[in-house]
Amino acid sequence: IFYCAVKCLPVICLMIFVIMHGMSLSEIYAYSRKILVGLFFSCLGDAFLVWKNSGYFIHGLLMFAVAQVMYTWAFGFRPIALRTGSICAILGLFVYWLILPGLNGVMVYLAALYIALIACMAWRAIARVKFLNDGWTWTGLCSSGGAVLFMISDTVIALNRFRFDVPYSHQIIMATYYAAQLGIAVSVVDSHVDALIESTAIKKVQ
Repeated sequence: IFYCAVKCLPVICLMIFVIMHGMSLSEIYAYSRKILVGLFFSCLGDAFLVWKNSGYFIHGLLMFAVAQVMYTWAFGFRPIALRTGSICAILGLFVYWLILPGLNGVMVYLAALYIALIACMAWRAIARVKFLNDGWTWTGLCSSGGAVLFMISDTVIALNRFRFDVPYSHQIIMATYYAAQLGIAVSVVDSHVDALIESTAIKKVQ
Protein backbone atom coordinates (compact mmCIF):
# COMPACT_ATOMS: atom_id res chain seq x y z
CA ILE A 1 0.00 0.00 0.00
CA PHE A 2 2.86 2.37 0.84
CA TYR A 3 4.54 1.66 -2.51
CA CYS A 4 1.22 2.23 -4.28
CA ALA A 5 0.84 5.63 -2.59
CA VAL A 6 4.41 6.63 -3.49
CA LYS A 7 3.96 5.51 -7.09
CA CYS A 8 0.69 7.41 -7.53
CA LEU A 9 1.85 10.59 -5.77
CA PRO A 10 3.61 12.22 -8.76
CA VAL A 11 0.51 11.86 -10.94
CA ILE A 12 -1.70 13.15 -8.13
CA CYS A 13 0.58 16.20 -7.91
CA LEU A 14 0.18 16.72 -11.66
CA MET A 15 -3.60 16.55 -11.24
CA ILE A 16 -3.38 19.30 -8.63
CA PHE A 17 -1.15 21.30 -11.01
CA VAL A 18 -3.78 21.04 -13.77
CA ILE A 19 -6.57 22.12 -11.41
CA MET A 20 -4.55 25.08 -10.15
CA HIS A 21 -4.11 26.35 -13.72
CA GLY A 22 -7.84 26.83 -14.09
CA MET A 23 -10.82 24.51 -14.18
CA SER A 24 -14.47 25.14 -14.95
CA LEU A 25 -17.28 23.73 -17.05
CA SER A 26 -16.81 26.39 -19.74
CA GLU A 27 -15.67 25.36 -23.20
CA ILE A 28 -12.31 27.11 -22.92
CA TYR A 29 -11.29 24.66 -20.18
CA ALA A 30 -12.37 21.56 -22.12
CA TYR A 31 -8.74 20.66 -22.87
CA SER A 32 -7.75 20.88 -19.20
CA ARG A 33 -10.72 18.77 -18.12
CA LYS A 34 -9.84 15.99 -20.56
CA ILE A 35 -6.20 15.99 -19.48
CA LEU A 36 -7.30 15.89 -15.83
CA VAL A 37 -9.54 12.87 -16.46
CA GLY A 38 -6.68 11.19 -18.34
CA LEU A 39 -4.37 11.74 -15.37
CA PHE A 40 -7.02 10.35 -13.01
CA PHE A 41 -7.31 7.10 -14.96
CA SER A 42 -3.52 6.94 -15.25
CA CYS A 43 -3.39 7.11 -11.46
CA LEU A 44 -5.84 4.22 -11.22
CA GLY A 45 -3.71 2.32 -13.72
CA ASP A 46 -0.62 2.92 -11.61
CA ALA A 47 -2.43 1.54 -8.57
CA PHE A 48 -3.56 -1.63 -10.36
CA LEU A 49 -0.10 -2.25 -11.81
CA VAL A 50 1.42 -2.34 -8.33
CA TRP A 51 -0.33 -5.69 -8.04
CA LYS A 52 0.13 -6.71 -11.70
CA ASN A 53 1.59 -10.09 -10.70
CA SER A 54 -1.56 -10.79 -8.68
CA GLY A 55 -3.82 -10.66 -11.70
CA TYR A 56 -4.41 -6.92 -11.99
CA PHE A 57 -2.29 -6.26 -15.09
CA ILE A 58 -5.34 -6.22 -17.38
CA HIS A 59 -7.16 -3.84 -15.03
CA GLY A 60 -4.21 -1.45 -15.20
CA LEU A 61 -4.05 -1.80 -18.97
CA LEU A 62 -7.73 -0.88 -19.30
CA MET A 63 -7.32 2.16 -17.06
CA PHE A 64 -4.45 3.41 -19.19
CA ALA A 65 -6.49 2.70 -22.32
CA VAL A 66 -9.14 5.12 -21.04
CA ALA A 67 -6.38 7.65 -20.29
CA GLN A 68 -5.12 7.39 -23.89
CA VAL A 69 -8.64 8.00 -25.18
CA MET A 70 -8.96 11.13 -23.04
CA TYR A 71 -5.58 12.46 -24.13
CA THR A 72 -6.43 11.82 -27.79
CA TRP A 73 -9.75 13.59 -27.35
CA ALA A 74 -7.97 16.53 -25.76
CA PHE A 75 -5.41 16.83 -28.56
CA GLY A 76 -8.15 16.86 -31.19
CA PHE A 77 -8.12 15.84 -34.84
CA ARG A 78 -6.91 18.96 -36.62
CA PRO A 79 -4.87 18.89 -38.75
CA ILE A 80 -5.15 15.28 -39.91
CA ALA A 81 -1.39 14.94 -40.63
CA LEU A 82 -1.62 11.62 -42.46
CA ARG A 83 2.15 11.24 -42.78
CA THR A 84 2.58 11.51 -39.00
CA GLY A 85 -0.29 9.09 -38.49
CA SER A 86 1.26 6.60 -40.90
CA ILE A 87 4.59 6.68 -39.06
CA CYS A 88 2.91 6.16 -35.68
CA ALA A 89 0.84 3.30 -37.12
CA ILE A 90 3.93 1.60 -38.55
CA LEU A 91 5.75 1.91 -35.23
CA GLY A 92 2.73 0.49 -33.42
CA LEU A 93 2.49 -2.46 -35.80
CA PHE A 94 6.22 -3.11 -35.39
CA VAL A 95 5.93 -3.21 -31.58
CA TYR A 96 2.91 -5.52 -31.82
CA TRP A 97 4.83 -7.82 -34.18
CA LEU A 98 7.69 -7.94 -31.67
CA ILE A 99 5.56 -8.92 -28.69
CA LEU A 100 2.99 -11.11 -30.49
CA PRO A 101 4.90 -14.39 -29.91
CA GLY A 102 4.67 -13.78 -26.16
CA LEU A 103 0.95 -13.01 -26.11
CA ASN A 104 -1.81 -15.49 -25.43
CA GLY A 105 -5.50 -15.52 -24.69
CA VAL A 106 -7.30 -12.21 -24.36
CA MET A 107 -3.99 -10.32 -24.30
CA VAL A 108 -3.63 -10.90 -28.05
CA TYR A 109 -6.59 -8.56 -28.55
CA LEU A 110 -6.09 -6.20 -25.62
CA ALA A 111 -2.47 -5.54 -26.56
CA ALA A 112 -3.53 -4.74 -30.14
CA LEU A 113 -6.21 -2.37 -28.86
CA TYR A 114 -3.89 -0.60 -26.46
CA ILE A 115 -1.09 -0.21 -29.00
CA ALA A 116 -3.61 1.26 -31.46
CA LEU A 117 -4.82 3.73 -28.83
CA ILE A 118 -1.39 4.93 -27.76
CA ALA A 119 -0.20 5.20 -31.38
CA CYS A 120 -3.28 7.29 -32.12
CA MET A 121 -2.60 9.45 -29.06
CA ALA A 122 0.99 10.07 -30.17
CA TRP A 123 -0.21 10.90 -33.70
CA ARG A 124 -2.64 13.53 -32.45
CA ALA A 125 -0.17 15.01 -29.97
CA ILE A 126 2.51 15.44 -32.63
CA ALA A 127 0.02 16.76 -35.20
CA ARG A 128 -1.26 19.29 -32.65
CA VAL A 129 2.13 21.02 -32.45
CA LYS A 130 1.77 22.60 -35.88
CA PHE A 131 -1.88 23.53 -35.35
CA LEU A 132 -1.59 25.72 -32.26
CA ASN A 133 -1.27 29.39 -33.19
CA ASP A 134 -0.21 28.31 -36.70
CA GLY A 135 3.25 27.45 -35.43
CA TRP A 136 5.37 25.84 -32.74
CA THR A 137 4.49 26.44 -29.10
CA TRP A 138 6.34 25.20 -26.05
CA THR A 139 3.16 23.70 -24.61
CA GLY A 140 2.54 21.83 -27.85
CA LEU A 141 6.10 20.54 -27.78
CA CYS A 142 5.56 19.38 -24.19
CA SER A 143 2.47 17.36 -25.13
CA SER A 144 4.10 15.81 -28.20
CA GLY A 145 7.29 15.02 -26.27
CA GLY A 146 5.20 13.51 -23.51
CA ALA A 147 3.35 11.33 -26.01
CA VAL A 148 6.59 10.02 -27.51
CA LEU A 149 7.98 9.25 -24.05
CA PHE A 150 4.72 7.47 -23.19
CA MET A 151 5.19 5.24 -26.22
CA ILE A 152 8.77 4.47 -25.18
CA SER A 153 7.72 3.64 -21.62
CA ASP A 154 4.92 1.31 -22.70
CA THR A 155 7.10 -0.33 -25.35
CA VAL A 156 9.69 -1.22 -22.71
CA ILE A 157 6.92 -2.57 -20.47
CA ALA A 158 5.60 -4.75 -23.28
CA LEU A 159 9.00 -6.07 -24.31
CA ASN A 160 10.03 -6.74 -20.73
CA ARG A 161 6.79 -8.56 -19.87
CA PHE A 162 6.11 -10.52 -23.05
CA ARG A 163 9.42 -11.08 -24.85
CA PHE A 164 12.72 -10.66 -22.96
CA ASP A 165 14.29 -8.93 -19.98
CA VAL A 166 15.22 -5.35 -20.77
CA PRO A 167 18.29 -4.11 -18.82
CA TYR A 168 17.37 -1.40 -16.31
CA SER A 169 13.75 -1.75 -17.43
CA HIS A 170 12.23 -0.38 -14.22
CA GLN A 171 14.39 2.75 -14.29
CA ILE A 172 13.68 3.35 -17.98
CA ILE A 173 9.95 2.74 -17.61
CA MET A 174 9.44 5.02 -14.62
CA ALA A 175 11.70 7.84 -15.86
CA THR A 176 10.03 8.01 -19.27
CA TYR A 177 6.55 7.53 -17.81
CA TYR A 178 6.74 10.36 -15.28
CA ALA A 179 8.41 12.63 -17.83
CA ALA A 180 5.61 11.79 -20.26
CA GLN A 181 2.88 12.63 -17.79
CA LEU A 182 4.68 15.84 -16.84
CA GLY A 183 4.87 16.95 -20.45
CA ILE A 184 1.19 16.22 -21.05
CA ALA A 185 0.13 17.93 -17.81
CA VAL A 186 2.24 21.03 -18.48
CA SER A 187 0.54 21.41 -21.88
CA VAL A 188 -2.57 22.76 -20.11
CA VAL A 189 -0.73 26.02 -19.37
CA ASP A 190 -2.41 28.71 -21.50
CA SER A 191 -4.61 26.07 -23.18
CA HIS A 192 -7.66 28.14 -22.24
CA VAL A 193 -6.08 31.13 -24.00
CA ASP A 194 -5.57 29.08 -27.17
CA ALA A 195 -9.20 27.92 -26.97
CA LEU A 196 -10.40 31.50 -26.50
CA ILE A 197 -8.37 32.72 -29.48
CA GLU A 198 -9.70 29.90 -31.64
CA SER A 199 -13.34 30.50 -30.64
CA THR A 200 -12.94 34.24 -31.30
CA ALA A 201 -11.48 33.56 -34.73
CA ILE A 202 -14.38 31.23 -35.57
CA LYS A 203 -16.92 33.86 -34.51
CA LYS A 204 -15.24 36.48 -36.71
CA VAL A 205 -15.41 34.15 -39.71
CA GLN A 206 -19.10 33.51 -39.06
